[in-house]
Amino acid sequence: MATNRRTLLKAAAAAPALGALPWRHARAQAAATIRIGVLNDQSGMYRDISGQTAVACARQAVADFGAQGFTVEILSADHQNRPDVGSNIARQWIDRDGVDLILDVTTSSVALAVNDICREKNKVHLNSTAATSDLTGARCAPTTVHWTYDTYMLARSTGGAMVRAGGDSWYFITADYAFGHALERDTGEFVRQAGGRVLGNVRTPFPGTTDFSSYLVQAQASRAKVIGFANAGADTTNCIKQAAEFGLTRRGVKLASLLMFITDVHALGLQTAQGLVCSETFYWDLNDRTRAFTQRVLPNMGGLRPAMTQAGCYAGVLHYLKAVQDMGVAAAKASGVEAVNRMKAMPTDDDAFGPGSIRADGRKIHPAYLFEVKAPGESRGPWDYYKLLQTTAAEEAFRPVAQGGCPLIRA
Repeated sequence: MATNRRTLLKAAAAAPALGALPWRHARAQAAATIRIGVLNDQSGMYRDISGQTAVACARQAVADFGAQGFTVEILSADHQNRPDVGSNIARQWIDRDGVDLILDVTTSSVALAVNDICREKNKVHLNSTAATSDLTGARCAPTTVHWTYDTYMLARSTGGAMVRAGGDSWYFITADYAFGHALERDTGEFVRQAGGRVLGNVRTPFPGTTDFSSYLVQAQASRAKVIGFANAGADTTNCIKQAAEFGLTRRGVKLASLLMFITDVHALGLQTAQGLVCSETFYWDLNDRTRAFTQRVLPNMGGLRPAMTQAGCYAGVLHYLKAVQDMGVAAAKASGVEAVNRMKAMPTDDDAFGPGSIRADGRKIHPAYLFEVKAPGESRGPWDYYKLLQTTAAEEAFRPVAQGGCPLIRA
């Protein structure tokens, strides 16, 4: 697995001469360096919501943090959406390269595997892109912070809105791995609690499914009012495109894209995506602070706008570095548990998410926003895709801490 290193701030200038330094000096320099490994999908279906643009957002956090008496080194690698590959990289980074924080970790199955490794090795796992709410539930760890969103939030916001709008019978097309299962589970619970019914589901192989026609036919045959897509990335966009080709919405079927990102809307185009609703915790054009962050990082985004997941990488790294500064580099490197404890003890505040906090179960809380995708005639310019329908307050957006089953929470 090739790993790309990028040394930021002073580390870039120091690297060429490092081999000539006395070993004591080299060891002292290493002791004053925080190493962050961005582990995500850089070549597969989730590359647009993670990938090198997430690395760019992590670098932006380091640049915004500034020189504070220690250096920061960013590593990155592609886990190919495979838990075995992700686990091997995580172990090598920690054991061989001295990585202190593993960041992003797209794909819930990979995230859960890396979560266990970081707990075992006492290193910080700051997850932005995996969706499973189990990271702050039964699988929570004292070394983990789950930043951006999760399946409970998506189910409560998007699923709840669809039921209130009359979508009281559902059929799920679900990606057959941890994320899809959790999203279907959490959304199904909200549907039933609201008096709705789940008429059935079908599990689609992950990764590798591109033709969803047979699954859409099964969903249509159920006569459900809502077809819920418990998937993400290319799976979601393919489902929406193929549902449009079949004319499902013209027949009165509602499509619930339970996890859709602004990059998905961009790929679909407004003509196809108009009217879809989705939930996000960040939108680049939400307010003055989100626009300011986007303008700073935009030159390194390859023409894309940051998705909420990439914004989470920025915000999480910035808060982690503030905790390192507060507790000292040596203490932060010595214990991931103590670093996360310091992060939990400090209020969060950044241009992507505004003020917030991290709960005892590792859940970062902030508001969630329900958006509707604009029609082409409503858009004022490039990437002007969303109109805000409702805001769920931070205290209500995520699963109550007492209901998650996290072993860190004492009854």
